[in-house]
Amino acid sequence: MYDIEVLRETEFPLSANQIYFNHAAISPLPRRTMRKVEWAAAQLASRPTAFFMEEVVPAAELMRSEIAGWINAAGPEEVVPITTTSAGLGAVARAIPWEEGDNVLFCELEFPSNAFPWLALEREGVEVRQAPAMNGGLTLETLAGLADERTRLVAASAIQFFSGQRTNLEAIGAYCRERGIIFVVDAIQAIGHMAFDVQAMGIDVLATGGQKSLLAMPGTGFLYVKAALAGTLDPYPLGPNASVNFRNWLEYDLTPQPGAGRFHMGTPNALGLLSVRESVRLLQELDVAQIDRHTTALAAEAIAMLERRGYEVVTPPGHGPIVTFDPRLEDEAADALVNYLALHGVTISKRWDAAGKPNLRLSLHAYNTPEELHRFEELLGAGVAAGE
Repeated sequence: MYDIEVLRETEFPLSANQIYFNHAAISPLPRRTMRKVEWAAAQLASRPTAFFMEEVVPAAELMRSEIAGWINAAGPEEVVPITTTSAGLGAVARAIPWEEGDNVLFCELEFPSNAFPWLALEREGVEVRQAPAMNGGLTLETLAGLADERTRLVAASAIQFFSGQRTNLEAIGAYCRERGIIFVVDAIQAIGHMAFDVQAMGIDVLATGGQKSLLAMPGTGFLYVKAALAGTLDPYPLGPNASVNFRNWLEYDLTPQPGAGRFHMGTPNALGLLSVRESVRLLQELDVAQIDRHTTALAAEAIAMLERRGYEVVTPPGHGPIVTFDPRLEDEAADALVNYLALHGVTISKRWDAAGKPNLRLSLHAYNTPEELHRFEELLGAGVAAGE
């Protein structure tokens, strides 16, 4: 196990004076990533052309290779930088040659980034099927009960943003692979917490932004598209860097690059791209399997604590690093409790369920500790008492 105290001191100085349990919304940058971003901003200010050609262009290619190795893609041609999860999944949704009568399937608890791209396809005559949540998300059982011979695509989150459910990617991936169904995964809550093997998991498309479990900057991330699938996709719009002859700008050659490169929209977010590379290095040093064991254990401790205090916990067994519970409060009172905790140095978030009922969510990462959970428990009790 990595040394948590060293990690807190060297990479997450905010932990000295606050308890941060809101990584499923936005994470703090590790100190090394912040320094890299500051250096890159200074380079853009002082030597922009040289910096871009000498640092950013090579870094983009290195990122593709590094990410491909990290998630066990077949090669760097299957990875491309993107701005957000929404942008990546939206681009893929528009690029698939849909036929009337096709259907797509996802769980009713998906974050809009992994719901809106598919819902918009109803304009094209594609049927959208929302699977009822079972144990907090999509299960093989519900999928098998709704899919048929016209199911073209299944979308799932590796870890659900609301419930914290960990999706059985291997089982669903195998089901989709056997039936020729495209399997799409939103990895934004999971990529910094659990190991991904896109080949073993049968994942055809994986997208993530950087600002959550990846510990990188907002407005940057990466998209994986399996090479065999990418060759069948026709992106629209086509970015200037996405064509095979993109360096000859005035030829206007619309032939897309092979692989995921056909989804490259243009000039990359230089600072964001470098932040992803730096944060991924940290995650690799810590080992996501170690992070997974640590944060899952912390989440289990949080669940036990909340249940001991009589709260109904939404998060099911087999969870990731997210714990959601019903505070038994109306909206204003829930806001007041969140604000009370914030005033005492604890950051959590409020999230509504589908019925509009407020729930509170803790989302953990590699540097959080059991002592922070104990302090949260004390303040939770005090905050509830103060609101009575």
